[in-house]
Amino acid sequence: MSSTLTTQTEAAPDVRQNDNEKAPRLQLTNTAILAGACAVLLLGPLAFGAVEPWSIFALEACAMLLLAVWAFRQWMNREINVFGNPLYGPMAAFLALVLAQWVFGATAYRHVTYSHLLLYAAYAMLAFVVTQTLRRSSQFEFMALLFTGYGALVASFAVLQGLAPNGKLYWVRALEAGGAIYGPYVNHNHYAGLMELLVPFPLVLAATRFTDGGRKIAVAGIAALMAASIFLSGSRGGMAAFVAQMVVLTVLLARKRKHGWKQPLMLGAFLAAVILFLIWVGGNGLTERLVSIHSEAREEISGGVRLTIDRDCLRMLLKRPILGWGLGTFPIVYPEFRSFYTTFFVNQAHNDYLQLLVETGLAGFSIAAWFMVLVFRRGASKLKDWTETASGTLTVAALLGCLGILVHSFLDFNLQIPANAALFYVLCAIAASAPLHESQRRRVARRRNLIVQPNLEAGTLPTETPAP
Repeated sequence: MSSTLTTQTEAAPDVRQNDNEKAPRLQLTNTAILAGACAVLLLGPLAFGAVEPWSIFALEACAMLLLAVWAFRQWMNREINVFGNPLYGPMAAFLALVLAQWVFGATAYRHVTYSHLLLYAAYAMLAFVVTQTLRRSSQFEFMALLFTGYGALVASFAVLQGLAPNGKLYWVRALEAGGAIYGPYVNHNHYAGLMELLVPFPLVLAATRFTDGGRKIAVAGIAALMAASIFLSGSRGGMAAFVAQMVVLTVLLARKRKHGWKQPLMLGAFLAAVILFLIWVGGNGLTERLVSIHSEAREEISGGVRLTIDRDCLRMLLKRPILGWGLGTFPIVYPEFRSFYTTFFVNQAHNDYLQLLVETGLAGFSIAAWFMVLVFRRGASKLKDWTETASGTLTVAALLGCLGILVHSFLDFNLQIPANAALFYVLCAIAASAPLHESQRRRVARRRNLIVQPNLEAGTLPTETPAP
């Protein structure tokens, strides 16, 4: 059996050819595998964020199964097409670092580090499968619409549950140790993290050529519902993250001056819809929460619990600055360094950056910084005419989702929630992947749109010259 290793740009046309020629015989297309990966990513949040042993096992098992199915399809096609991605380097380096912690005993608890190693390997497998199967612009439209519809359903459920709560998940399951339920999550901050990852998809659909007329209004309304649910959840980190996302999206749209007044008007209408919905549903409860944010922030700065945990984390880092205490060991080691009395179990640092430093040291933090630099540098290279191309639109949605979590991570621990972390790392890999393959028909339609749109706004249309 011959095998070939192809690069990103060389193999894109082959994927379309394999899908069209082999799919009738195998009934196992890239799109089918991609749909399976999306199902895993979207079912995780419904299982309370995939934080329980059974749901973590299901996530890991499904990731391995998807990788096996992808490999089986490669074997059936009698060739190996592996598309490169710059993130594979830091991903491999981080897994090697954690493996070294486990093998050489550079961890406070080897079993916990081994469990987290398996979980991060599952994240890597999901990111790999998605980037290997997401190759065509039509697949982007499928994914964007899927994420939009899913986000609408989850946000609708969360708002409805918020209006008629009974202190139980899905109105059925009681909490064992308390929490701030919103949507399918025990912690409202993690619900906000999920919406930060999903809301860019309907937003970019509404801002680009991929929707028009009634569909554009519909996806904009869904985006408004999802954004409003972030504020209704009461997560201040989620609110800050969404504001950061909107600032960046506004800057990106402002650079596309050829669209004139249409996109600023759309953005203004979207924000107005969010505000009106919040006034209608949020009421006094939301107003009190917004007012309390200032006092809570001042209390934290003057010596609140989270700031104290941050200082304790720095003392932990000084003890093991290079390799850290071991991935996943923060809740085990922290009691030795806790400088305040509490009856609660502090299971996370409430700051993903400091927790990464504590658990993997400067070595792990450097790899993570390398990872994120590649994400944004590679993503920025695909932003030319992003409102007109599937690759650009998908990249902006992925980058905005990643940005939201990165901002939120200063205040909470979304990256310690497997469902949110898996979706975050997949979006990072998508942002850094090669441009999607665009069919000839779609290229012609896009170029025609680029020519016609400016003329429509100027009040003129190109005319054809009669043949002699």
